[in-house]
Amino acid sequence: MSDVKASILVVDDDLAIRELLHEHLSRVGYSVMTAAEGDGMRQVLAGSRVDLIVLDVMMPGDDGFTLCREIREHSQVPIIMLTASSDETDRVVGLEIGADDYLAKPFSARELQARVKALLRRSSFKRTDNPRFVLFDRWRLDTLAHELIPEQGNPIPLSGADFALLQLFLSHPNEVLDRDTISGVTRGRESMPLDRVVDVAVSRLRQRLGDQGRNPRLIKTVRGAGYLLAATVTHVAE
Repeated sequence: MSDVKASILVVDDDLAIRELLHEHLSRVGYSVMTAAEGDGMRQVLAGSRVDLIVLDVMMPGDDGFTLCREIREHSQVPIIMLTASSDETDRVVGLEIGADDYLAKPFSARELQARVKALLRRSSFKRTDNPRFVLFDRWRLDTLAHELIPEQGNPIPLSGADFALLQLFLSHPNEVLDRDTISGVTRGRESMPLDRVVDVAVSRLRQRLGDQGRNPRLIKTVRGAGYLLAATVTHVAE
């Protein structure tokens, strides 16, 4: 995206926030569009390229959770959710349904800018020096299409956060990864006490891999230490 401005859609019913983010993000070089609710968001998405969405949770009509689910039915565009609630539940729910990051109101425009930059960098990163496919267990990961391909069945698209987490595990198979390492890669900051973000991210990836239940076979919990991917990993060009 170095030659073309990244395009950001801000969806928030608060006019002051829309104007603030439009001014700040435009000033640092992004192409910014805004919408006050779901219908406006749909119109923008139908007619424009959008590289990242900033999506408020509490809005009249369809709330942010509903809209996030709708977006994820057809797109893996990075999503940052804004929540006015200090309750961790909102953040957890947002991440479970496919949001890549969250930010609690009130927030600084500078912090949002940093989150936007990190997500755009992650979503556009392509490892051209490595083979396209990674084989593990009964799965194949397409690192260009960001899809999980099972032995049988249809490919499963991965959100930016899911893809980054899986790549981290595949880069360190059979090694214990602590919570701060996982949080640093998937969200760019250390995990906080009682913050369930890492657990939610791992749980969501387990769902994609069909690795749920009391004793997951692929992504194992190492009590007091973190998580481990128990698999042999092979890279292939095609």
